[in-house]
Amino acid sequence: MEDQKGSGIDSDQGNKPDQGSKSKSKSKDEKMQNTGDLLGSLTTEQQNSSSWNIDRIDTLDILKVMNAEDKKVAYSVEGSLEDVARAVDRIVPRMKKGGRLLYFGAGTSGRLAILDAAECPPTFGTDPQLVQGFMAGGQDAFHVAQEDIEDRKEEGVREVQRQAITGRDTVVGLSASGQAAYIIGVLKEAGRRGALTISITCNEHSALDRAADIPINTVVGPEILMGSTRLKAGTAQKMILNMISTAVMVRLGKVYRNLMVDLNPKNKKLMERARRIIMLATGVSYRKAEDYLNRSHRSPKTAIVMIETGSDYETACKWLKEEDGFIVKAVEHGHKNN
Repeated sequence: MEDQKGSGIDSDQGNKPDQGSKSKSKSKDEKMQNTGDLLGSLTTEQQNSSSWNIDRIDTLDILKVMNAEDKKVAYSVEGSLEDVARAVDRIVPRMKKGGRLLYFGAGTSGRLAILDAAECPPTFGTDPQLVQGFMAGGQDAFHVAQEDIEDRKEEGVREVQRQAITGRDTVVGLSASGQAAYIIGVLKEAGRRGALTISITCNEHSALDRAADIPINTVVGPEILMGSTRLKAGTAQKMILNMISTAVMVRLGKVYRNLMVDLNPKNKKLMERARRIIMLATGVSYRKAEDYLNRSHRSPKTAIVMIETGSDYETACKWLKEEDGFIVKAVEHGHKNN
């Protein structure tokens, strides 16, 4: 048997923990501690004193607690209105030049992003490519959570590259915590390419804020279930997305008075709504509204201009194009030419 000395192995050294492993273990512990410290500093990760006994109250009282907390969300969003307006006013000119509005989110934020984007074509008649929503993990993650993806900054960078984002586009990154590495990667890469970058978060002074040209920070307070940001934070984010997409479309001429004149009537309900829009905008009868809807190739906007100016389809389309899709300006244009 070969002795320890002859083998060149010190018996004490063989029992010592590897210094490199010890250093790595310490580094990992420190990293975990830092993560814990970060979570502990987030408003959305605090316990809500209003719901500490939620597991011991009856159903109606659970709902009352939730409803009371939800009432606070609109007031929190109100505090962000100036930032939202600033975002809208910078998005509009980019879209007029052919830029896209692209939402990126992780988890609940990603699902809300996809939802808001998907509603734009039927509501405002937009091309599906104009407003799009993406989430960490792709479309599959919409139905089955893939929460580990949000920790991968490089995945966010790659998604920006896949979507060929340019300086004309606007990129909105959503993360309730404001810490999702995937979204940070998205905003930094989009910003490097010259895109306008906007963040929507529910915690102050987040990493996402620092990565955006326009940070929108809506602090809604602790959730009734600690850390469950699908609740108040999710509601706040959806409200802000509603505001951005709606106000942008209004500024792009997609609305006349408060009527969705660019809606895409593809079913019976929407066809009926289109007729009513024409009736309300012009005062014509149901039968006449139906006639003009058909003559305008199912475009309520064009039908309204045709009725108000006495023009044919081609002329109404021409005036709308010259006036960037705004009915008021197109009608004024028509009256000057009559």
